[in-house]
Amino acid sequence: MTSVLLIGVAGLAMLDALNPATIAGVALLLLAPGAHPVRMAAGFTVGAYLTVLGLGALVYLGADAASGAVDSGLTWVRRTAFTVAALTLAVAGLRRLRSRVRPAVTVPTWVNPFSAAGLGFLMTGADLPNAFPYFLAIERIVNADVGPTGALPILAGYALVYCLPCLLLLVAGALYGDRVRRRLDGLYARIGAEKEQPRSVPLAVCCLVGAAGVMAVAFTA
Repeated sequence: MTSVLLIGVAGLAMLDALNPATIAGVALLLLAPGAHPVRMAAGFTVGAYLTVLGLGALVYLGADAASGAVDSGLTWVRRTAFTVAALTLAVAGLRRLRSRVRPAVTVPTWVNPFSAAGLGFLMTGADLPNAFPYFLAIERIVNADVGPTGALPILAGYALVYCLPCLLLLVAGALYGDRVRRRLDGLYARIGAEKEQPRSVPLAVCCLVGAAGVMAVAFTA
């Protein structure tokens, strides 16, 4: 295990930490009208952490077990991630070809301080195929040949850095609840409330061109 490996993985984790889905999940729970918004946000963060750590460990151990087929296996993992991202961009582009009303983002009725961990698992797991830094980090760890005893602590650190923005928001919500919620209310009004999205051909074209570019990268990576 080298400092170059640790610095590289830490840099990828910090890039991956700018994940809007996970951060938005914590913000939404802090705004929830229930009696325990901070506890729900904490449960969500725990679920996100365990998801990143658990899936990372599964991908790593699967690649490690493949021995000689590691490179090929990781290539297909990367290609799958890029393909999912391309399809997501394409769908977003096609949606902008017509006017639509974007529904408001709300907290499901089944969410409480315990089940919020499940919500964190679902939202984080659904977004991981688009997390290019995540798979690049796992590839570096496999290529470094540090073994499971070295790889798993690195993955645990990666997951912690990934959740760092959520933890900071969670601490701010616990210490300065009303002030933080007022700021989040303004943000929610702009990006989370029900909103009419007009047709936009230029934006649709940009998304479709971006999807084609990502798909091209998927099969040359």
